[in-house]
Amino acid sequence: MTDIPKCPKCGGEYTYFDGSLYVCPDCGHEFGSAEDAEETATVAKDSNGAELFDGDAVVVIKDLKVKGSSMVIKRGTKVKSIRLTENPEEVDCKIDGSSIVLKTCFLKK
Repeated sequence: MTDIPKCPKCGGEYTYFDGSLYVCPDCGHEFGSAEDAEETATVAKDSNGAELFDGDAVVVIKDLKVKGSSMVIKRGTKVKSIRLTENPEEVDCKIDGSSIVLKTCFLKK
């Protein structure tokens, strides 16, 4: 009997192999191989693909309008000491004393 991995998303044990991918019937998640199913930590990456860490300094690459405010974050604004969030596509930071969550696709290291 082959070892079919558990679903990395929900931990379900009823996954099955569907020709090229493993599929979880509980949550519908599809994953490539048994190695992909093992716990893989997702990392936050900037717009150029560089890995981001807590405390890094980054630069905004595009003018960004802040929702619910008339504030605009200008291109080239340097943001110091970012904090990573649970979502690898977002970072938490402070700009002009305001705590803001920014998408990593608008940042570069």
